Order: sequence, then structure tokens, then C-alpha cells
Amino acid sequence: MESKFEKKDKRLIFKIEEDIDECSVQKMRRKLDNEIERYMPKEVIFDFNNVSFMDSAGIGLMIGRYKLANMLGGKVGVANVPSPVRKIFEMSGILKIMPEVEIEKGGKI
Repeated sequence: MESKFEKKDKRLIFKIEEDIDECSVQKMRRKLDNEIERYMPKEVIFDFNNVSFMDSAGIGLMIGRYKLANMLGGKVGVANVPSPVRKIFEMSGILKIMPEVEIEKGGKI
């Protein structure tokens, strides 16, 4: 997983490069929390362009990072959400608290 912090807008973008399941969530949680606490961004964006699968552990991961960013005064959004992940987001209600935002698809961040 790559991350990029844009100082000008205080935006932290996480480009997730793997499917999100029970096995991957533990290491992702640590990295995400460390980066969010380190930069204290005004906006956190999760780029799902390369994610083809997410289970309920991913929902918990997203809600936890939403709470952390919110507690630190930041907002959270999602970008480039593929159809299988979108269905999970819609069923869980995540899109009601984390709006979709536009960022460039593909390429390095």
C-alpha cells in the first residue's frame, strides 16, 4: 500500500494495492493509523482502484479509520471504487459517511 501526503491541501491519499480481508487488515490497520496520526490530515482519501475483493473485516477497517480521522478533525472519502466493493459499501452504509471523491485513476501517487 502506498501513501502520499499533499502538504498544500493537507490531504493524505492511501492507494490500496491488495484485496482487503481478515488476513490483510491487521497490517493495514497499523500502517493507516500511523500515517493518519503522523500527518494529522484534513482529508483522508482511500483509493480502491486495485481492490477486487473486500469482506466484513474491511468494513471494520474503514469505520475505524473514519473514527480516527474524525477525532483528529479530518474528513474521509473513497475514490475509484470498483463494482464488487461498491456493493459492500452500499449494503453497509459506508457511502453515507464517506463520500466518493474524484482522484486520478492509476499511475503513481
